[in-house]
Amino acid sequence: MAVYTELSQGEIQAFLHSYNLAPLRLAEGIRAGVQNTNYCITLEDNTKLILTVFETRVNETDLPFFMGLMEHLALHKVSCPMPLRAKNGQIIQQVKNKPASLVTFLEGRSVTSIQNPHMSELGAAMARLHLAGQSYTLTRANTLSLAGWKELYAKIGSRADEIIPGLAQEIDSEIKALEMAWPRDLPHGVIHADLFPDNVFYNDDNQLTGIIDFYFACNDILSYELAICLNAWCFEKHSEFNITKAKLMLRAYHDVRPISEAELEALPVLARGAALRFLLTRAHDWLFPVKGALVTQKDPMEYVKKLRFHRSVTHHSQYGL
Repeated sequence: MAVYTELSQGEIQAFLHSYNLAPLRLAEGIRAGVQNTNYCITLEDNTKLILTVFETRVNETDLPFFMGLMEHLALHKVSCPMPLRAKNGQIIQQVKNKPASLVTFLEGRSVTSIQNPHMSELGAAMARLHLAGQSYTLTRANTLSLAGWKELYAKIGSRADEIIPGLAQEIDSEIKALEMAWPRDLPHGVIHADLFPDNVFYNDDNQLTGIIDFYFACNDILSYELAICLNAWCFEKHSEFNITKAKLMLRAYHDVRPISEAELEALPVLARGAALRFLLTRAHDWLFPVKGALVTQKDPMEYVKKLRFHRSVTHHSQYGL
């Protein structure tokens, strides 16, 4: 989430007139994240909502998939935002000639200090999301898989060496290696595809209260989501891999949706792919920042270190299972 499109209180109030809602009391821009513009809305009756303005990185034709998925998951008892329908029955409206929506506000907060109970809760919630997604009928390809990585790298090119000398060649070699090794026959389904700590909320008892920001969701290898979370949740401050956290997450997931031996064997390759995916998007945003956007850039070097760790993994047991 971020603030790319500045909206005045009056513009937000005019947008809310499309809904059967109480008047606006307060609207605050949310700075965290990189994808869309988001405001936390508080109404006069104390209702809280999230207003999202979809920016150019989101293809408008994908919005029915994203919004329908949130509705589907919420109805299947997966804790996530529920889209609101306007007076005209539609989920997507317009503000400043951009698509926008309102969704329910989830209690809880993301955690900055990840503890072991968070990992078990995450694993179980991820598995429930994957199971619920099996009955979702809309589909969307993952645009940030192998083909998408090649497109990003073509744009970044030799400028990757501005981040660290030799990085361009390292990325090129990694893409070629992953093309050869990428698994083709593992179970597929709907994945969140951006299940980072800032997109998962917990209460004060370390219980998971909700998952947000589904705007990278797609159909892909289910265990690729596990690989994303190994990268996002299981490394400490100085890039040390925490096998205990990985084990707790994987075991909790396995208890809800059993992980096959083939999926386990593919984890090192999938984890390399996930590390490369976030290295490339961070490198792109680092090298081609959007002028005037109120967004905090993220250091791509974090994922260079993670990628190198995964290249050193020779067996899935090094992840805890």
